Amino acid sequence: MEEQKMMHATNATNLADILERVLDKGIVIAGDIRIQIADIDLLNIKIRLLVASVDKAMQMGINWWQQDSYLSTKAKQTEIEKENAALKKRLERLEAKIKVK
Repeated sequence: MEEQKMMHATNATNLADILERVLDKGIVIAGDIRIQIADIDLLNIKIRLLVASVDKAMQMGINWWQQDSYLSTKAKQTEIEKENAALKKRLERLEAKIKVK
Protein backbone atom coordinates (compact mmCIF):
# COMPACT_ATOMS: atom_id res chain seq x y z
CA MET A 1 0.00 0.00 0.00
CA GLU A 2 1.25 3.41 -0.90
CA GLU A 3 1.65 5.82 1.99
CA GLN A 4 -0.23 9.10 1.63
CA LYS A 5 1.54 12.21 2.81
CA MET A 6 -0.26 15.06 4.41
CA MET A 7 0.11 18.26 2.39
CA HIS A 8 0.07 21.73 3.90
CA ALA A 9 -0.77 24.88 2.03
CA THR A 10 2.28 27.11 2.04
CA ASN A 11 0.31 30.13 0.86
CA ALA A 12 -2.36 29.86 3.52
CA THR A 13 -4.07 33.18 4.10
CA ASN A 14 -4.82 34.03 7.67
CA LEU A 15 -7.27 36.62 8.98
CA ALA A 16 -4.57 39.26 9.50
CA ASP A 17 -3.50 39.01 5.83
CA ILE A 18 -7.08 39.33 4.62
CA LEU A 19 -7.71 42.33 6.87
CA GLU A 20 -4.51 43.99 5.71
CA ARG A 21 -5.52 43.56 2.06
CA VAL A 22 -9.04 44.87 2.66
CA LEU A 23 -7.79 47.93 4.53
CA ASP A 24 -5.07 48.57 1.94
CA LYS A 25 -7.37 48.37 -1.07
CA GLY A 26 -10.75 49.14 0.49
CA ILE A 27 -14.07 47.40 0.02
CA VAL A 28 -17.51 48.86 -0.63
CA ILE A 29 -20.75 47.20 0.39
CA ALA A 30 -23.91 48.74 -1.04
CA GLY A 31 -27.57 47.97 -0.65
CA ASP A 32 -30.98 49.53 -1.08
CA ILE A 33 -34.16 49.03 0.90
CA ARG A 34 -37.44 50.11 -0.66
CA ILE A 35 -40.91 49.70 0.81
CA GLN A 36 -43.81 50.31 -1.56
CA ILE A 37 -47.54 49.90 -1.44
CA ALA A 38 -49.46 50.15 -4.73
CA ASP A 39 -46.44 51.69 -6.51
CA ILE A 40 -46.14 54.41 -3.86
CA ASP A 41 -42.76 54.69 -2.17
CA LEU A 42 -43.21 54.70 1.60
CA LEU A 43 -39.58 54.25 2.52
CA ASN A 44 -36.40 54.33 0.49
CA ILE A 45 -33.06 53.72 2.23
CA LYS A 46 -29.68 53.59 0.50
CA ILE A 47 -26.91 51.97 2.50
CA ARG A 48 -23.26 52.40 1.56
CA LEU A 49 -20.47 50.97 3.68
CA LEU A 50 -16.79 51.58 2.99
CA VAL A 51 -14.15 49.60 4.84
CA ALA A 52 -10.65 50.97 4.33
CA SER A 53 -7.65 52.25 6.24
CA VAL A 54 -7.48 55.95 7.12
CA ASP A 55 -4.65 56.43 4.61
CA LYS A 56 -6.65 54.81 1.80
CA ALA A 57 -9.77 56.82 2.69
CA MET A 58 -7.77 60.06 2.57
CA GLN A 59 -6.35 59.07 -0.84
CA MET A 60 -9.95 58.73 -2.04
CA GLY A 61 -10.80 62.17 -0.66
CA ILE A 62 -12.76 60.96 2.35
CA ASN A 63 -11.82 62.81 5.52
CA TRP A 64 -15.10 63.68 7.28
CA TRP A 65 -13.67 62.75 10.70
CA GLN A 66 -11.27 65.69 10.49
CA GLN A 67 -14.16 68.18 10.40
CA ASP A 68 -16.29 66.44 13.03
CA SER A 69 -15.91 68.27 16.34
CA TYR A 70 -16.74 65.11 18.30
CA LEU A 71 -13.84 63.21 16.71
CA SER A 72 -11.20 65.90 16.14
CA THR A 73 -9.78 68.35 18.67
CA LYS A 74 -8.64 70.58 15.80
CA ALA A 75 -12.20 70.76 14.46
CA LYS A 76 -13.52 71.45 17.95
CA GLN A 77 -11.02 74.30 18.36
CA THR A 78 -12.06 75.76 15.00
CA GLU A 79 -15.72 75.54 16.01
CA ILE A 80 -14.98 77.32 19.31
CA GLU A 81 -13.02 80.05 17.51
CA LYS A 82 -15.92 80.67 15.10
CA GLU A 83 -18.38 80.82 17.97
CA ASN A 84 -16.13 83.26 19.88
CA ALA A 85 -15.80 85.51 16.82
CA ALA A 86 -19.59 85.56 16.37
CA LEU A 87 -20.11 86.36 20.05
CA LYS A 88 -17.53 89.20 19.91
CA LYS A 89 -19.32 90.76 16.92
CA ARG A 90 -22.65 90.48 18.71
CA LEU A 91 -21.20 92.05 21.85
CA GLU A 92 -19.71 94.92 19.83
CA ARG A 93 -23.11 95.60 18.20
CA LEU A 94 -24.82 95.58 21.60
CA GLU A 95 -22.21 97.90 23.09
CA ALA A 96 -22.58 100.25 20.12
CA LYS A 97 -26.37 100.38 20.67
CA ILE A 98 -25.90 101.18 24.36
CA LYS A 99 -23.45 104.05 23.60
CA VAL A 100 -25.85 105.57 21.06
CA LYS A 101 -28.69 105.82 23.58
